[in-house]
Amino acid sequence: MLHSLYLPGEPHPADAAPLRDLPLLVLVGLTGVGKSSLLRALEYPTLPDRREVVDRYVLPLFGAKPPLDRAERFALTRRFREEYPGGVAEALVNAYTRPTWPLLFDGLRGKAEVHYALERLPKSYFIVLEARDLTRLSRLLHRGDSFDRIRVDSTGLKAMRELAQGVLSQDELEQALSWGIPPEDLIAKLKIVAEERKNYDPEGARQVLQNSPRALFLDTEALTIEQEVEVIRSFVEQIA
Repeated sequence: MLHSLYLPGEPHPADAAPLRDLPLLVLVGLTGVGKSSLLRALEYPTLPDRREVVDRYVLPLFGAKPPLDRAERFALTRRFREEYPGGVAEALVNAYTRPTWPLLFDGLRGKAEVHYALERLPKSYFIVLEARDLTRLSRLLHRGDSFDRIRVDSTGLKAMRELAQGVLSQDELEQALSWGIPPEDLIAKLKIVAEERKNYDPEGARQVLQNSPRALFLDTEALTIEQEVEVIRSFVEQIA
């Protein structure tokens, strides 16, 4: 069930409360870690997701509006973080919603956003979803989301190997090449994974939250969706 979120500058009803004063479950993870599948399985009340927050709050600051190429969105959200180091977390801290529990937000990324939320959303809890870049690439290739559009300048093997540097090992790249995916599709999704890694350190959230009792880490490669739901429901029961 989608729950209303009133972002900074938007009018809010009298029965809405500052999000910073409310308990919140925050999903943390990069594209392809399995957040959308988990949200559907959990069936918790959910705030508008990161994509909508960027569309409604971040893009208008720069005179832009969706739809945008993923690379263009990365560039604008990077500019936003230069001015607002807490990134999307800053919008949440100053937003309002009607109180309910449990309540989910999908999601935050990177060290700076998570650190900002940890300090300024004191009643929040974090569910960190993790997966290897190769797994995220595979999931991106098969999820069929029109949002995953990105401009590709070259589809040659040389360009693919250049993009893979620092993202996939040589063995992982060879494995990806063996999937039989059309080169233009493979390199487009690999570019998304590479751009996202450039913008958000995949290890950043773990560095911030590793010793926090408010954090739960899930390996989405090792667990089924059903197992993830069971672990999270148990975590929520302990909070309540």
